[in-house]
Amino acid sequence: MLAAIRFPDISNAITIPIFGWDLELRWYALAYIAGLVIGWRIIVGLMKRPDLWPGGVAPMEPKKVEDLLTAIILGVVLGGRFGYSLFYQPGYYLSNPLEILKVWEGGMSFHGGFLGVVVAGLWFCRRHGVPAMQLSDAMALVAPVGLFLGRIANFVNAELWGRPTTLPWGVIFPGEAAQDCPGIEPGLCARHPSQLYEAGLEGLLLGLVLFLLLKGGALRRPGLITGVFLLGYGLSRFLVELVRQADVQFITPDNPLGHVLDLGSFGLSMGQLLSLPMILAGLWFIRKARA
Repeated sequence: MLAAIRFPDISNAITIPIFGWDLELRWYALAYIAGLVIGWRIIVGLMKRPDLWPGGVAPMEPKKVEDLLTAIILGVVLGGRFGYSLFYQPGYYLSNPLEILKVWEGGMSFHGGFLGVVVAGLWFCRRHGVPAMQLSDAMALVAPVGLFLGRIANFVNAELWGRPTTLPWGVIFPGEAAQDCPGIEPGLCARHPSQLYEAGLEGLLLGLVLFLLLKGGALRRPGLITGVFLLGYGLSRFLVELVRQADVQFITPDNPLGHVLDLGSFGLSMGQLLSLPMILAGLWFIRKARA
């Protein structure tokens, strides 16, 4: 552990004085806001480029993207919160349903947020007569931006860290839970910075792949960008889960790795289990788009 990296002294919020009142903004909230705004502006730019789309016709007018943004915000927040409640702590939230509404206390699921965005997007397409597959491609194209910012915010908040490691880039995260490592003195336990692994894979690498596909005319094949995004995210999340600390509610003395599906000498975490349908769906969309 001598080569480990101490967690930098970063505040998990910034304070802005407004008329004598301090407004506290947390990095996670700022990441959501920045990701949505950047994604909104990119999609507006895509709608102003009819040459990128099948038949030289953009799926909708740029001004309609503002309505899409509103639907996506609701989908992300409601889907992420309900997904976390259903996938990760169903017993607690079924017994305390009003706690689901307390989004400020934390607890969001990407897979739940993804389903919320799907529902919001389908509703928007039906209401405005927009081709669903083309809108899906546009949204998938900008998703890595939000994923990258969100994972960086997870790191700044010192949350969702990985399992203990002796690798030289292991990070000594603060907090009693992060330092609860069997056989290691508290204050010396280094863990995989799995948030940064995900930021690099789901954000930077996947975003670069999708950008290169865009430059190659992939939007003219409806479903291709969507398929590559689903496949890329699913694989990235599945791999990082191998070194990511499982949620505490899944960890028991007989199940220290927090597997929710026991396959004998191997097991799957909740994150891996939820990623498998995304991988399969991604392969299906890619095959359909290339047919």
